[in-house]
Amino acid sequence: MLTVLLVTAVLVFLFLAVGPRFLNYQTSTMLTGSMSPGINPGDVVVSVRTPVSELKVGDVITYSIPIDDHRIETHRVASIKRDDAGATSVTTKGDANPGPDPWTAVLSEDYVYTQAGVVPYLGHGIRALREPLAQAVLLYGASALFVVVVLTAIWRKPR
Repeated sequence: MLTVLLVTAVLVFLFLAVGPRFLNYQTSTMLTGSMSPGINPGDVVVSVRTPVSELKVGDVITYSIPIDDHRIETHRVASIKRDDAGATSVTTKGDANPGPDPWTAVLSEDYVYTQAGVVPYLGHGIRALREPLAQAVLLYGASALFVVVVLTAIWRKPR
């Protein structure tokens, strides 16, 4: 049981921390219900780089909103405008929201991140691990468990 738990933890770590660095995707945790029922709060959205020229209405994109704190948002593309200079701007809408977002986002890069998949509930675990109590338990608990296992192995009577 412990082996399965450790293997699962390593695979999740590789998926969330190592994979995006080398495999050209990103992950983000959905915090609100604006994209329900397709993407619920606590789900992890896996997004891949897509050229802006291939973007179409209906795609779900993850981007930085152009107002306030420039937070990262994951919403569906409601309309696309391309001007003569080659700039692309989009309006987006959350599936559960009654109307479009109150801004127009200009996509300044040559690519945008579009949804490739959703991992349900994983974000709840990530958020729980970011709590100070959980971090303290993991830091000191894992260290204490390691010491106990090592000392038990050293002091165990030979067979």
